[in-house]
Amino acid sequence: MSIVTVVGNPRPGSRTLGAAVAATDAIAARLGHTGAREVIDLSTLAPTLLQPETDASLEIALELLTSASVAVVASPTYKATYTGLLKAFLDRLPPNALAGTAALPILVMGHPKHALAVEVHFRPLLVELGAFVPTPGLALLESELPGAEPLAQWADQVAPQIAAREGALR
Repeated sequence: MSIVTVVGNPRPGSRTLGAAVAATDAIAARLGHTGAREVIDLSTLAPTLLQPETDASLEIALELLTSASVAVVASPTYKATYTGLLKAFLDRLPPNALAGTAALPILVMGHPKHALAVEVHFRPLLVELGAFVPTPGLALLESELPGAEPLAQWADQVAPQIAAREGALR
């Protein structure tokens, strides 16, 4: 099993990055995964994402994501949905590129009124790419960060769905 974390915050070292890594740790612990975990911080790829050609670092990031068994995909909430940076990255993927991948959407938000965005906007994007998306996605308030309790509760809900799917695929 391989686990990859994708962070769509344009700011390096963001709170979204911290929350995503903590969520990945929680999921990995519940799945008994002790192997390596890769992190794709899109803030480092931002200058290349809108270029017509694909550079090596972007190719590597796309390959890491498409070969993952589990992808934790996180973004801050911008205008009631995920960032354009994350969308530009995911738009580089061909149809069904995430088939066979369990994708876990996380939105970090400033206000609870954006909580539905993870299900209404983010989930359909990942499903469109062919991913299996366990429920629920995680809507994490900035005021809850670092968010140990909400992360634990969420991981307790979604990890069994991933484990059951992984077992069924074997």
